[in-house]
Amino acid sequence: MSISSADYVEAIREAIDRVGSTQGDQVARAADLLTATLRAGGVIQAFGCGHSEALAMEIAGRAGGLVPTNKIALRDIVLYGDAPATALTDPELERTPSVAHRLYELAPIKPDDAFVIASNSGVNGAVVEMAQLVKQRGHALIAITSLAHSARVGSRHPSGRKLTDLADVVLDNGAPYGDATLSYGNGAVGAVSSITAALLAQQIVTEVVARLLALGETPPVYLSDNVPGGRAHNKELEARYAGRIRRSA
Repeated sequence: MSISSADYVEAIREAIDRVGSTQGDQVARAADLLTATLRAGGVIQAFGCGHSEALAMEIAGRAGGLVPTNKIALRDIVLYGDAPATALTDPELERTPSVAHRLYELAPIKPDDAFVIASNSGVNGAVVEMAQLVKQRGHALIAITSLAHSARVGSRHPSGRKLTDLADVVLDNGAPYGDATLSYGNGAVGAVSSITAALLAQQIVTEVVARLLALGETPPVYLSDNVPGGRAHNKELEARYAGRIRRSA
């Protein structure tokens, strides 16, 4: 296979087409769950480690997105807890199941909230433990993962379970094993999971808004802070969820 930016664009186009044509039913199921969550007064909690944190950022607190959303990240154990900053330098942190309990404890979570958890492999300890905890507490859970990658690796969680084993809805981001798409010698370049996960996140949000509009309700959607009136609009909506959503770097 040749290696060029044009080849990568073609690989991404194929991945987007594949995800767009195969995940429609799952996107609809996810949108149904999240619409019910918002109508019940719940918040969408988004979590991902490593590059999968980009999915949480895609869902929580961005222009064109839903306001009742909250991002949970590993750094919360420092920002909102009492862990030292050096804890975030531990390369095993996302593989440590116990960190999920601390993150859940520190987050502004209510019983009616739903979760969207992203992990390309779906096997690391913190992600699987968070998924288990979420289901034990009765929350709806949507997973975004690579089915191709997850199927080829073993769980790093003591239970032997994976994210796909726990979610109510599983969305496949279409990424290949190892994520990168363009092979050369013993390596590969051109990862796709962040791009296709963002696509799925935006599809879900679009479908949730469509459902709320069909019900005659005004969707609580962010405007860009960088358009006239945007910040005032956003502050007014955020005030409705005071104490329920956090906006941090």
